Amino acid sequence: MASRDKAGCSPAALPLDRVLAALSANAEQLGRQWEAALHGRCGKRDGEVVVKAEGKAQVIEMHTPLFYATCAFGGILSTGLTHLAVTPLDLVKCNMQVDPSKYRDIPSAFGVMLQEQGLGGFFKGWMATLVGYSCQGACKFGFYEFFKKCYSDIAGPQNAQRLKTLIYLAASASAEVIADVALCPMEAVKIRVQTQPGFARCLIDGLPKIVQSEGAFGYRYCKPCVICVAINHVQRFGEQHSFNTICENFRLYKGLLPLWGRQVPYTMMKFACFETIVEMVYKHAVPKPKDQCSKPLQLAVSFAGGYIAGVFCAAISHPADNLVSFLNNAKGATVADAVRTLGMWGLFTRGLPLRIIMVGTLTGAQWAAYDAFKIFVGLPTSGGVSSSCAAAFPLHQVGHEKHN
Repeated sequence: MASRDKAGCSPAALPLDRVLAALSANAEQLGRQWEAALHGRCGKRDGEVVVKAEGKAQVIEMHTPLFYATCAFGGILSTGLTHLAVTPLDLVKCNMQVDPSKYRDIPSAFGVMLQEQGLGGFFKGWMATLVGYSCQGACKFGFYEFFKKCYSDIAGPQNAQRLKTLIYLAASASAEVIADVALCPMEAVKIRVQTQPGFARCLIDGLPKIVQSEGAFGYRYCKPCVICVAINHVQRFGEQHSFNTICENFRLYKGLLPLWGRQVPYTMMKFACFETIVEMVYKHAVPKPKDQCSKPLQLAVSFAGGYIAGVFCAAISHPADNLVSFLNNAKGATVADAVRTLGMWGLFTRGLPLRIIMVGTLTGAQWAAYDAFKIFVGLPTSGGVSSSCAAAFPLHQVGHEKHN
């Protein structure tokens, strides 16, 4: 059996600390290459992206720190801007979840908010939304590409194609765990601003208010879980605490566990479904290979695949979305309080139709915007045969095809 090097495989993924250091060191180079792309001086050669900058050719190779930084920047643009655009829908959804007696259904919720707050009220929390989801998008898309390459290398060239769905799921889950750590504080501020009148105007005054009144890093874990030394002071270890102590004391991150419960299944569905749907579209519905399709057609496939994936995302992650809204709105509330208040039926269905519309449109627009940016800088669009996890071993696949 041929070794990985003999099969023409690319080197193993860099360790995470080296990737982050290289990203920082190559920031100036990345800016020059994006500037060159802006002036339309990009060209393709031998399957790589060649960018002419300052008189000499530079290459954005797949699975390099520069490539991951480009994907992360595309995630910032796609995720941050699309979430900002649907802020009115998100605002109505959150208010329906935390005050169902006042906001009974979608039309009445829009009417009540328009009467009480005017048109400007529909964009409450826009700054926390933009900052939080931009950070999340950078981590989600950048680390997804990193972990997909890493897990493909672990599986090896013979198994990467066969285990591609499992690789999609593992890579997206790993990326989302990191992304939610960046998102959680902004999500807490956003929900407070959107659902508590008079709490704060935006992120600038909302975040300091939560930190000042409830604390940010003065936390303690339950003793059965782990003994933790809090920042700036030491908590008493002899007292037994319930599991909810984690969420109650770590204020800005008290919704992190429900956020993981919402976002990790959501992202696993988002990436795995999208990759599978797009591959099926190019295989069964489009009469020619992906690399021969026009760019508008590829973007249309990306939007359609993203929208269909978004419908599944909304359904699987909606109970946790209700929990996140409830916990971040009610001071000192626990998961048990949320279940008692909302009920199991309400937990799974309250605000679901609006969220399906919002998340389907949002996910489709994210993939279309992300792939539009990748086209802009000369990278191939996502999904399909050319970007499957088996693409980590391109020469191996070519040799296999020639052999057949």
